[in-house]
Amino acid sequence: MATTVTSDQPNPERLGPSPEQLAAHRISPRFYNADLAPCKKEGRSWTAYSVFSLWANDVHSLGNYGFALGLFALGLGAWQILVALLVGAALLFILLTLSGIMGHKTGVPYPVMSRIAFGIHGAQLAASVRGIVAIAWFGIQTYLAANVLNVLLLTFLPGLQSWAEVEFLGLSGLGWFSFTLLWIVQVIIVSYGMEMIRRYEAIAGPIILLTFVSLAVWMLVRVDFRISWSIDDPLTGWEMWVQILGGGALWVAIYGTFVLNFSDFTRSAKTRGSIVVGNFWGIPINMLVFGLVVISLAGAQYTIDGTVITSPADIVQAIGSPILLALASLSLLILTVAVNLMANFVAPTYALTNLFPRHLNFRSAAIISAIIGFAILPWNLYDSPVVIVYFLGGLGALLGPLFGIIMVDYWLVRKTKVNVPQLYTEANDGEYFYHHGVNWRAIGAFIPASLIALILALVPAFSSVSEFSWFLGAGLAAVIYFVIARRDFTFREVDGEEIAVPTAH
Repeated sequence: MATTVTSDQPNPERLGPSPEQLAAHRISPRFYNADLAPCKKEGRSWTAYSVFSLWANDVHSLGNYGFALGLFALGLGAWQILVALLVGAALLFILLTLSGIMGHKTGVPYPVMSRIAFGIHGAQLAASVRGIVAIAWFGIQTYLAANVLNVLLLTFLPGLQSWAEVEFLGLSGLGWFSFTLLWIVQVIIVSYGMEMIRRYEAIAGPIILLTFVSLAVWMLVRVDFRISWSIDDPLTGWEMWVQILGGGALWVAIYGTFVLNFSDFTRSAKTRGSIVVGNFWGIPINMLVFGLVVISLAGAQYTIDGTVITSPADIVQAIGSPILLALASLSLLILTVAVNLMANFVAPTYALTNLFPRHLNFRSAAIISAIIGFAILPWNLYDSPVVIVYFLGGLGALLGPLFGIIMVDYWLVRKTKVNVPQLYTEANDGEYFYHHGVNWRAIGAFIPASLIALILALVPAFSSVSEFSWFLGAGLAAVIYFVIARRDFTFREVDGEEIAVPTAH
């Protein structure tokens, strides 16, 4: 008689690999759980639109607008700003596609991906640096969003002004309320995993694009479509080209975090083509739209009163209609939450899960990341130039060397051959055990490249080339590692389907 499987019985296909399958590959629970495991190919749900929606949100972040509007303030005109952004976009398209394809092929998140080059223990360095940067910026971005919410609340509930006048630990009572509310919203979203994040980004993307395009059109109408193409004293000659190239390089450096852990998202991509198509529409095309919005906002405001805005929020606050102000402010809140989820929440969540896979899953690690982001009182960090420039800036400079080593190891040294099950074993003869779990050749390339990147990024004497510190650090680490990398080894390609889980958590 055939056995009927009822709904309350375990379904091996749903739960993932059996203990016997894991044992056959010598999988260690110190390096494997359902969140770190590879994702089965047939269970992947991210389409080209999913990838595009990431960039539809992230490219239009308030921080990016502040950066691009700063180029206008420095003396770059309309076409120079577009060239700077498109130079950066072209480079980013290449780098993110290379990084994204790695995630699609292996199906693993970034902390596991970094085990390929750095070893099963050495990967903690690469994951932790990325995670620390993200946790700090998660708190800071939530604080900036809380400021927008404060303005919105005071517009409709002026009686809350008394809350804004009481301060505790560097933040007003109203600020505490807004920050806590937004913090809770983000924790709820991320606690439902990567699929909920995908859905939120997919909804938020069109809202953000429509908001900023509408804001640009509104400003153009105010000046009868006659805008200032530059400030009164624009840059010319060599100085202009230095700023253009420097702006393009900084545009890439801004995404130095994302090019590292893009595999956290593309591990769920249905095909390679969805990554390429999503990146194409989301980066060069979307960044062209972004540049046109920047030129419209900056040029129109300069035409009106001769001032250079520093953020779209400056224009939003000038909207006379309370209803339009509310809609614009809500869009900025939706945007900031979307950017925070993808850029600053996923990375530390996977990093913590990677540190304690036997004790943490995606949800518990996300909550811990959020608690840390709250406990550091990020508004005090944001108000400290020392923290922003030297601590976060210094950590950011380390991301270039990490990227250079990981890319060279995967694409040039091992020529894309990865033994995925071996990424989860601590056996002494494991392919990624190296020397006690650390690839000291990767560390040997990382240290000198990182020191030089830090000097270029932080020492005032090198301020003229600081914009290129990410590239120089990545390039130097890549060259050193390519020279010293181990080659007396036969690289094997083994997929992770036998130890994979049905979908990414």
